[in-house]
Amino acid sequence: MTTKIKTKAKSRLFEAVHETAGDLHRLGFIDKRKMSKFDALCLNPVPEYDSQKIRALRDQLQLSQAVLAAVLNTSLSTVRKWEIGDKHPSGPSLKLLNLLDRKGLEAVL
Repeated sequence: MTTKIKTKAKSRLFEAVHETAGDLHRLGFIDKRKMSKFDALCLNPVPEYDSQKIRALRDQLQLSQAVLAAVLNTSLSTVRKWEIGDKHPSGPSLKLLNLLDRKGLEAVL
């Protein structure tokens, strides 16, 4: 897998295909671009987080905006903008929010 955050495969068959592709990638037979295509094909996408979902997650974890920003390694103003809907998380922040949602705070710390 090209990312360090493990994402659940769509099925056991896709899991086997992705594992084989990952092994071929590590051995140098599949380049990074082709591995990204296998990731997109075999792995469930990370869901989007809107302002209400981010606020609900923060409330569930009993975190302030400042603490959530520190956990996600982003700024307080970014978290504020997410919660009022001016911005939307993407990339690593989106994956970390999903990890927090699925596994809890202990998985990120």
